[in-house]
Amino acid sequence: MSSKTLSAFLKGNLEALKSKGLYNAIDTVQGANGPVIAIDGKSFINLSSNNYLGLASDPRLVEAAVKAARQYGAGSGAVRTINGTLKLHVELEQKLAEFKHTEAAIVFQSGFNCNMAAISAVMDERDAILSDELNHASIIDGCRLSRAKVIRYRHSDMNDLREKAKAAKESGQYNKMMVITDGVFSMDGDIAKLPEIVNIAGELDLITYVDDAHGSGVLGDGAGTVKHFGLSRSIDFQIGTLSKAIGSVGGYVAGSQELIDWLKVRGRPFLFSTSLPPAAVAASIAAIDILKSSSELQKRLWENAAYLKKGLSGLGFNIGSSETPITPCIVGEEILTQRFSQRLYEEGVYAKAIVFPTVPKGTGRVRNMPTSAHTKDMLDRALSAYEKVGKQLAVIPG
Repeated sequence: MSSKTLSAFLKGNLEALKSKGLYNAIDTVQGANGPVIAIDGKSFINLSSNNYLGLASDPRLVEAAVKAARQYGAGSGAVRTINGTLKLHVELEQKLAEFKHTEAAIVFQSGFNCNMAAISAVMDERDAILSDELNHASIIDGCRLSRAKVIRYRHSDMNDLREKAKAAKESGQYNKMMVITDGVFSMDGDIAKLPEIVNIAGELDLITYVDDAHGSGVLGDGAGTVKHFGLSRSIDFQIGTLSKAIGSVGGYVAGSQELIDWLKVRGRPFLFSTSLPPAAVAASIAAIDILKSSSELQKRLWENAAYLKKGLSGLGFNIGSSETPITPCIVGEEILTQRFSQRLYEEGVYAKAIVFPTVPKGTGRVRNMPTSAHTKDMLDRALSAYEKVGKQLAVIPG
């Protein structure tokens, strides 16, 4: 029999979340996570996937994964530092370093693991971290794990960053100082002001750290936000994911050879968790080769994003200030946001509600993720549903 105390805690808090529109049900997708998905036998236009380039179901990646599984097995069998480093892992890291224009790279089991490993491997309780207030949860948790003093600066406010960094440096309390930012902010789609951040870091001797999960494969000819700004030699840590535009699973840190050497002996998920399976690694290699050989997928992605943004904005939706394919429709109140998403679902459009604590209270939105695999017909059907539901729920003028 389970603990009565635990049961009371769980029941009360789950009911509270549901009553406030803060509880998200988890749906099961039947088949591949492509531009159209099936749930409970019904088809939906899929606007909730991070599969930006449609590579997750690309036959070239599937074939690479199958071939690797047959040659190397289903799993890698060990952590990287014992005998879980396969030839494939080394090849992937070499390709990532070349792709990101850095000396070296190290692969982890997820982007979340990257932030848990990399921040705490370099920063400790004698240091300070300046962190954008809208940084991803994995950055926040990585900062906590490091035990460093975390100084939050207002979102993309360079004056606030400079003032707080200057005050921290002049205090003389910290051995090292780091500035951390997402490259692309996943809830609003805006891009970090990396040139200004690099300038401030140069003035005040800050270590620079960019989590480019939503920029990799999308910006900078696919190489990401850092490459987009021509700053590949100016950023100390480039964090990326293999789980979004790359279409597989995993994460990586790209940087100097010394940094990567250090993470291989102090990055705890690298040291204590079994390495990525061969199929996932081979699929990632195939994806990078595709991105290096052609920009067609990125071109189609941006065309579809512009088309959807124009359509939603023209209908009267508040799509915020997105500079990337991420396209939020900001509704506001949480229960209304959940209802809006549910009505879209009933109309055959899968676009999930994003509410607190993922975004601040009162800023609930339905986040749309167009991909290169969507057709104009799919996007038109989605826009028709948005118009119908928006008018019904008075989110846009009727």
